Amino acid sequence: MSLPKTLAEDVARNLVMVARLLDEDPEQAYAYSRIALRLASRVAAVREAAGFAAYATQKYAEALAEFRASRRMTGSVELWPVMADCERGLGRPERAMAMAGEPEVQKLDKAGQVEMRLVAAGARRDMGQIDAAIVTLQSSELASSAVHPWTPRLRYAYADALLAAGREDEAREWFGKALEADKDGSTDASDRLAELDGVEFVDALGGDDDDAAPAGAEAPVVVDADDEDDEDEDDDLDEGDGPVKA
Repeated sequence: MSLPKTLAEDVARNLVMVARLLDEDPEQAYAYSRIALRLASRVAAVREAAGFAAYATQKYAEALAEFRASRRMTGSVELWPVMADCERGLGRPERAMAMAGEPEVQKLDKAGQVEMRLVAAGARRDMGQIDAAIVTLQSSELASSAVHPWTPRLRYAYADALLAAGREDEAREWFGKALEADKDGSTDASDRLAELDGVEFVDALGGDDDDAAPAGAEAPVVVDADDEDDEDEDDDLDEGDGPVKA
């Protein structure tokens, strides 16, 4: 509303493109955000969008500067968790932990407080404090059977922390709970469960032409590593560490 109509429309178009491309093409989203920033750097929504575009491309120092600018303009604490996560991205987990203890956290809504808890747990892990990370994630929100938009990620983070601590049975249970709540596929909990259970997914249509599957073959094919023949023992599935995002 503070911009002339034509300029406002130009800025809005660029912000729409940032939102559309942020997940699928973050570099292109970042390019659109820079255009919007050049046109209207004094608009809080533009600074916030530029911050998220920089964050998505791992330009954490730039993202943090934009989020701080947006917060100064609006006075809102909504961006506090992602600002703390930028500190983690900059290799300063101790600053993220300090932010988790600031009064701003109490002003966040429930979703924001859960997000802050995820960031704090990630910071604990960054510092090698895996048991402390597990304790950080233990909360009434984690114990609740109610499902909210943040529930899958909270359960997933807890499962991943348990696995990092060597508590595999508990990790399997919580990956299962994360999967139950994850109707939109926002996590790879199903893949992590498969890894723990020794299940390998093979694309029957992939590979060299000489080894191609016949027409009509179903894919993917599920292979249980425990049932493979003895001569295939050298090809047993290696369990890998999945990505963690606070």
